[in-house]
Amino acid sequence: MRRYGLIGRPLGHSFSARYFAEKFRREEIADCRYDLFELPEIDRLPALLEEYPDLCGFNVTIPYKRSVFDFLQDVSDEAQRIGAVNCVRRDGGRLTGYNTDIEGIRLSLSLLLQGADPGAALVLGTGGASQAVQYALAEAGIPFSIVSRDAARGNLTYADLTPDMLKEYRLIVNATPVGTFPHAEQAPELPYEALGGTHYLFDLVYNPERTLFLQRGAEHGAHTLNGLPMLEAQAEASWRIWNGPIF
Repeated sequence: MRRYGLIGRPLGHSFSARYFAEKFRREEIADCRYDLFELPEIDRLPALLEEYPDLCGFNVTIPYKRSVFDFLQDVSDEAQRIGAVNCVRRDGGRLTGYNTDIEGIRLSLSLLLQGADPGAALVLGTGGASQAVQYALAEAGIPFSIVSRDAARGNLTYADLTPDMLKEYRLIVNATPVGTFPHAEQAPELPYEALGGTHYLFDLVYNPERTLFLQRGAEHGAHTLNGLPMLEAQAEASWRIWNGPIF
């Protein structure tokens, strides 16, 4: 049996186990399973690895995409530059970290923008997912500002955002968990009335499929995309890493 999984907290919203179960069935992959491992703290990872010697690789989600570095023997160059790991390959006692979120973000931005120039972007949040978004935007040559509830962690706070400002920032990426099931009634605090047909909203959240953030944007004519394409792309990239040659 080859076992894979996801570590993080909380995991009640995750579709990852469902995605891989469907993949195994569709592609007739036998003797594999994918489990959710909700860890109360990242320090529980060594005990998890000891309990499951058949765990060949795992994904990492909130809030451990940065703290997992302390448990890795090696990290890919790209994950090192991004500053976050969401995929770990296990070879015996050796753990190597990668970032496959970046593949999903590149794909999602391409699907959403369709070649359009959004001017500049607002990145909501400062966690590991936000770091991958920032990396992808810099790579694409799209200037951005980071929005945080804590003024010390971002360029802007939510209180700083004005309707006039959104004339410049026409791409808004929600890289926070706000709006994730079971808190689907929540949405980032933005001047939604300033949005229009030249705005693009990308929500990394995929459960619910249409978050309140995306609903409010669509009501004002904005182009929207949820996190499902990103989930699928990063999952497939993780599978290739877990089952490919060591690099």
